[in-house]
Amino acid sequence: MSNSKAYGEAAIENGAASLHPNIKTSAWKDFMALIKIGIVNSNLITTFTGLWLALHFTGQSFLNNLDIVFFTVVGSSLIIAGSCAINNYVDRDIDHLMERTKERPTVTGKVVPVKVLSLGILLIGLGTLSLFFTTMTATVIGLLGVFSYVFLYTLWSKRQFVSNTIIGSISGAVPPLIGWAAVDANLDIMAWSLFVLMFVWQPPHFYALAMRRVKEYKAAGIPMLPVVKGFKTTKIHIILWVAALQPIPFFLTKLGIPFLILAIVLNIGWLALGIYGYRIKDDIKWAKLMFVYSLQYLTIIFVAMVIVTLI
Repeated sequence: MSNSKAYGEAAIENGAASLHPNIKTSAWKDFMALIKIGIVNSNLITTFTGLWLALHFTGQSFLNNLDIVFFTVVGSSLIIAGSCAINNYVDRDIDHLMERTKERPTVTGKVVPVKVLSLGILLIGLGTLSLFFTTMTATVIGLLGVFSYVFLYTLWSKRQFVSNTIIGSISGAVPPLIGWAAVDANLDIMAWSLFVLMFVWQPPHFYALAMRRVKEYKAAGIPMLPVVKGFKTTKIHIILWVAALQPIPFFLTKLGIPFLILAIVLNIGWLALGIYGYRIKDDIKWAKLMFVYSLQYLTIIFVAMVIVTLI
């Protein structure tokens, strides 16, 4: 390509940028994709719930602790966003093989990889600084979450072990602990119950997703359970993990009988749906039902925890 042609095309692109403000919108969408805004938002719900419950059960006012709320929400969001950006940086060589990740800016080349890595480190640093304004316990838990997601999951287990989902569940269970610890460094049994709830919820959720995307995971060389062990074994594991959720509501009795009943019904409903799945010949359809239920389950149960404390 001649220099004159290159300059000409550059001029056209610059002109297009000035004529199409959507380019800025696209840049924002790319940023949202880099930090995996869906994961950030879902984890923010559990972080806030942990913080809210800690305030409630320690007899502290929400309005009198808005500074703690601010630093916790911002800090946890930033470290999660930074960890996800680093995950995108590491996985840029395989993301093009999967339908749901092939449009990420690290795959399309819209963003220079080293900038993504720098962004991730920067966000984690800013998030850690924010958590410093809460408690040291919350800060340490946040950094442990980063370590488990970036190193234990992304760099170590994801491409090597079928247990990668279980290992990855550690980081996903950390947010409610951060929220609670930001208010009360002496973690209550309820705080650990939230951690266990989130930890146990993740395998059936991600196994169901992996069943639906099994061909893509296989092509990417990621040893997800359905890829290595097949659908039959995966379905058994999903049901066993859902069964493990059944006793957890009884550790949350401080939230009252209405919540306890709701949680039990949600747990039994998920287990019943899983068992019913053996009558459905279409494994992918069953996996989709389980996946959708898992999303609704998480939202309802954590929002309910906040609501029952307001009644």
